[in-house]
Amino acid sequence: MATPGETLSVPYETPQEQIGRLLGHALNSFELPDETMARLETALAHDSVLHSAQHSAGLYRETYRHTWLLTDGSALVLWELVHNATARRETQHELYTEAEEAQTAAARLPFPADHAPRHEALATEGGAGAEPLLLETVLLVAPAPRRAYAHFAHEDSADHGRRLLRRAENADRPGEETARLLRTAVAHQITQAFGRPGRTDSGFTLYEHAFLLADGRELSLWEIEHTDSPDGRHVCEVYGEEGQARGVMEGRGASL
Repeated sequence: MATPGETLSVPYETPQEQIGRLLGHALNSFELPDETMARLETALAHDSVLHSAQHSAGLYRETYRHTWLLTDGSALVLWELVHNATARRETQHELYTEAEEAQTAAARLPFPADHAPRHEALATEGGAGAEPLLLETVLLVAPAPRRAYAHFAHEDSADHGRRLLRRAENADRPGEETARLLRTAVAHQITQAFGRPGRTDSGFTLYEHAFLLADGRELSLWEIEHTDSPDGRHVCEVYGEEGQARGVMEGRGASL
């Protein structure tokens, strides 16, 4: 069984095959808005993770977050509730467009009294009369992407991030944690960032490399290109924060 936050996928399953499987399982798929169904037809890539899970005395309810990258660069998220809170303990699937709708549906299920959200299992010691084991994990929901992405091939985006860090020559470039996150990139967008009013960025060019990660989060790296090197050759530096990159540019510009 998957643990919260773990990516779930079927090998070689296309986005459309995954959508068909989800809709086929869901008892309420007919309630999804027509607009949502139309947008799903343009899906290019998908990612699914277990968002929360509760198990007690043979009952379970789990919520999954399914994210699709669409051809217009936007992302679409559906929430799937999976549970066996039925008379015959049969597994049922439900789909919702909002996390709050899935949470409301889960709360209506016949289940032992809910406890406050926690990140570890709780159990009393002893035999008869001991409370059943309860596992409840709640994760933060990633916000919808704030931009449209022109580059959405998964391998291209992950490779672009790898090459960007590899060519950076500054010693304080982002490290292994950033590299690990970039390996999950499903889309990216490169834009030139212009200078602040009253500042001199002469001889330097600043680019923002924005990445959409598989879990729906966004990550930006800031690249400085310049020829302010001892031999005048072209140099690339990469920073994790815009302010840090601009500070380097302004400090170098003041010394020119």
